[in-house]
Formats: sequence, structure tokens, C-alpha cells
Amino acid sequence: MRVPDDPTRTNEGLRERKRRQTRERIAHAAQTLFLTNGFDATTIDEIAAAADVSKRTFFDYFPSKEDVIAAWQDRFGEVMAEAVAARPAGEPLIKVVEEALIGSVLASAADPQALALGKLIRETPALRGREQLKYVKLEQKLAAALAARAPNDPASRLRTRLLAMIVVGGMRVGGECWHEEGVPDDVEGFARRIFAAIWVELAEFGRLGGGGTR
Repeated sequence: MRVPDDPTRTNEGLRERKRRQTRERIAHAAQTLFLTNGFDATTIDEIAAAADVSKRTFFDYFPSKEDVIAAWQDRFGEVMAEAVAARPAGEPLIKVVEEALIGSVLASAADPQALALGKLIRETPALRGREQLKYVKLEQKLAAALAARAPNDPASRLRTRLLAMIVVGGMRVGGECWHEEGVPDDVEGFARRIFAAIWVELAEFGRLGGGGTR
């Protein structure tokens, strides 16, 4: 996934910029090797050599190979949070979350490397187990981003946390359907159908909860 330009980088000092560039170079070298040779077959020595850094420098930035993948996954959550913050003031939270999530998914789906890394993760047992942690982090990121747009009171905080949990759960189910059926021709249409199903089912559950059982 291409990392969008970050306006805060204009205020970076030389040292911070060099550290960021080194981290990005290591991550890029690692991801390229993972996709070329496979995750398990790629060694940290090979990553360090490809990034033109020492093995010790690799460990200064990433505790393990798995953490390179985790950092890449975390970037999706950051992009998603930025998209939430960029939505118009006063927009209903349901609209905010749907548009922000769909925009983030479309950007990821348009990046061949992002699709290839996603496939690598699903096909690598050492990485598959981290998928649930990815969704936990996404839920936390989304809840925090939504809370920043809502009143600061207990009821609103609970509402934003529940909304984040439901939406990220829907993303996980949608992702499983996507992988089972293959990348859809109309990614946006697929994503909007998932959101439509979420809102319909929530309304139905609310009706049943308030009016008895079938």
C-alpha cells in the first residue's frame, strides 16, 4: 500500500527524517524479499543486506520479521483514522465510518503489492495467527478516531466503541468472503453491500430486541 504524504513530515528534523527513511527502506526491502522468496525462506541477514544496513540496525527498527508485516498492517489503520478525521464536520458517524472505510479499502485494493502481501499473509502459517490482532488494533484505531468526533461523555464513548467493534467485525467477515470468492470486479460495490447488510441486520436485531422473538 502506498503511504500517502504526511504533512507533519515538513516539521521533521534531520535525525527524525533519516530514521524514518531507514525504517521505510528496511520495510520495503523486507516486503520485496517476502514476495519474491517467501516469508519463511527470507532471512534477516538478507533483509539487512538488501536495505544496506547492519543486522543490528534491522533490530533497532523491527524486533522480528513478523513486526515488519505488523507495521505494514498498522499503516492501514493509520490511513483509516486519517480518513475519518478528514470527513466533514457534523456528518453522522455512520456516514463517516462507511465513507472512510470504503475509501481506505479502495486505496488498498488498487495497490498490487498490498494485494500480494495480503495473499502472502493468508498463505503463511507464521503470519496467519496475527490476523486477529490486526483486527483488534483496527477496532481500537477506529474507536479512537470516531471518539474524537463525538461528545466526550460516557454514552458517546460507549457508542463509538460499539460502532467500531461492529464495523471492524463486518470488515473481517467481508474480507473472508472476498478471499473465498476472489477479488470482486466492483470493489466499492462489494464494500457497500457489506455495509448495507450491517445496517439492515442491526436494525433487525434492534427490532427483535425491543419487540420479542420470532
